[in-house]
Amino acid sequence: MKKSFSNEQGQALVRLARHTIEKRLGLGPREPETVSGQLDDDILKEKHGVFVTLNKHGDLRGCIGSLEARESVLEGVKHNALNAAFHDPRFRPVDRSEVGALEIEVSILTEPEPLEYRDHKDLLKKLRPGLDGVIIRSGYAGATFLPQVWEQLPDEEDFLAHLCAKAGLPADAWKTKKLEVSTYQVQCFEEPG
Repeated sequence: MKKSFSNEQGQALVRLARHTIEKRLGLGPREPETVSGQLDDDILKEKHGVFVTLNKHGDLRGCIGSLEARESVLEGVKHNALNAAFHDPRFRPVDRSEVGALEIEVSILTEPEPLEYRDHKDLLKKLRPGLDGVIIRSGYAGATFLPQVWEQLPDEEDFLAHLCAKAGLPADAWKTKKLEVSTYQVQCFEEPG
């Protein structure tokens, strides 16, 4: 990542995400007293793609974000925290009883870059497991996996098959079709465990 966010900034963003969800549910103070001063840095006003991931007892509970740098990091964290908690179509909305069990993760993305490749074998060689987030597109179908997904799907072929399925494509589409592929990297921050 060209610009680096400090751990303190990242932790402030994670607290902002939690506060935003709690505030929507009518929990906690109106303003996050431990966060506001740390959110004044100019770097947080720059535009970046941002994802907010919610886990509960180690299982995915919501994950929404934007790949493009449409809004500031601060606004992206707030919007995507609410979307991950209440609007991820794969899950029912988060309720007050489970907020304490949520583990929140904020990912700040580099700008996605097209990955040129000749065929499916060349694609496998060019992927960097654990480093690259991957976007695939074919017509109107598209999906992404953050680099963190490599932890659950370390095999490149398995990773691509699941990503194709997520996009609504056949699992072997990465072998049989010429997909648009882009990659990006993230700086990831999670709540202290």
